[in-house]
Amino acid sequence: QVQLVESGGGLVQPGGSLTLSCAASGTIFGIRGMGWYRQPPGKERDLVARVLGEGVTKYADSVKGRFSISTISGDNKNTVYLQMETLKPEDTAVYYCYAHTDWRDYWGQGTQVTVSS
Repeated sequence: QVQLVESGGGLVQPGGSLTLSCAASGTIFGIRGMGWYRQPPGKERDLVARVLGEGVTKYADSVKGRFSISTISGDNKNTVYLQMETLKPEDTAVYYCYAHTDWRDYWGQGTQVTVSS
């Protein structure tokens, strides 16, 4: 089992910055990749960014050049960060952390990001 705890969401003005974090604990040795999805109101959940164990990253076209994903391992935890810059109103969504393991995917509870003046 893997437990994911997210933090860092909130309200930010357009053009502002925000960093999300997600700490994975439990059976972390089986994690092969971690990342973030988001679900705007009334829309489907889509990939924002992910990083595989080898450090290979993938970003949605809409966030390339503005968002950066990174991970840190230690103290029996894997933590994935999503640094978001130059935020736009269309970035407003519930952001979900996920961890891909050999046996299944795990999801965080979601954190709301609202970009509004």
